[in-house]
Amino acid sequence: MAHGALPRSRASVLLQLSLLLALALLVLLPLLWLVSTSLKGPAEDIFASPPALLPAQPGLDAYQRVFTTVPLGRYLLNSTIVSGFAVVANLLFCSLAAYPLARLRFRGRGLVLALVVATVLIPFEVVMIPLYVLMVRLGLVNTLLAVILPNAATAFGIFLLRQSFLAVPVELEEAARLDGCTPLGEWWNVLIPAARPDLINLGTLVFIGTWSNFLWPLVILDDPALYTLPLGLQQLQSSFSLDWRLVAAGAVVSIVPVLVLFVALQRFILPSATADAVKG
Repeated sequence: MAHGALPRSRASVLLQLSLLLALALLVLLPLLWLVSTSLKGPAEDIFASPPALLPAQPGLDAYQRVFTTVPLGRYLLNSTIVSGFAVVANLLFCSLAAYPLARLRFRGRGLVLALVVATVLIPFEVVMIPLYVLMVRLGLVNTLLAVILPNAATAFGIFLLRQSFLAVPVELEEAARLDGCTPLGEWWNVLIPAARPDLINLGTLVFIGTWSNFLWPLVILDDPALYTLPLGLQQLQSSFSLDWRLVAAGAVVSIVPVLVLFVALQRFILPSATADAVKG
C-alpha cells in the first residue's frame, strides 16, 4: 500500500513542477523575446515566420547605438535620483506616520487610519490637476523635486508598516524604555530593526513604481534633460519606431536595475518581522 502511494506522490510532484515550469516559461517568454530582439543583427528579420527566439548572430550593436543616439545615461541618472529619493522619503515618513497609529493611544486614531487607507481608492488622475496647480504655485514645475514629492509617502506604506509595528512584542519597547529610550529612540532602535523585511518590501515596491512611472513625469517635465527613463523610452520609440532593436535594447536597459535590486535585496527579506529585534 505504501509502495503504491509513493509513485502517485512522485507523479503529483512532477505534475506540479511541470505546470510551474510551463507557467514560468509563459511569463518569461516576452522578456526572452525582448532580449533576443535587442541582440539580433541588422541583417536578421525580427518579424520572420516562424519566429526565431535565438539570434543567429548575436551582438551588442543595438546597445551601443542606443546610448549614442539618445542620452540614455542621463535618463538613467534622472530615474535613479527620483526613485532613490522617493524610497528614502517613503521609508522615513511612512514609518514615522505608522508609529503613532500602531503604538500611541489617542482620540480618533481609528478615524485617522480609515482616512489614510481610504486615499488608496482615489485614482491619481483625480488629484493630478490640483497637484499640478500646487507645483506651479510652489515654482517646482519642470524640476525633479516635483516628480519626487508626490511619491514621498504612500497610504499603502503607512498601513503596511503599521501592521508590521503591531506585530512587534510590546515587551521589547518596555525593555528599551527601561534602558532610557525616548519614544523616538524606541521607534529607531526597536521598531525599525524589527520591521526590516517590510521596510525592504516597501522600498522595493516604491522603487519599482517610481522607476516605471510615466504619467506624472510626462505632465510635470518639459525639459528633455530632466526626462526619466519611461519618458526617454517613449521618445526613443517615437524617433526610431522603425528600428525595434534600439527600442528593445532601451527596454532591456530599463529592466536591468530592477532585476539587480531584487536579486540584491531578496536575501534580506526574512520570514519573521521580529527576528532581528529578538536576537538583539
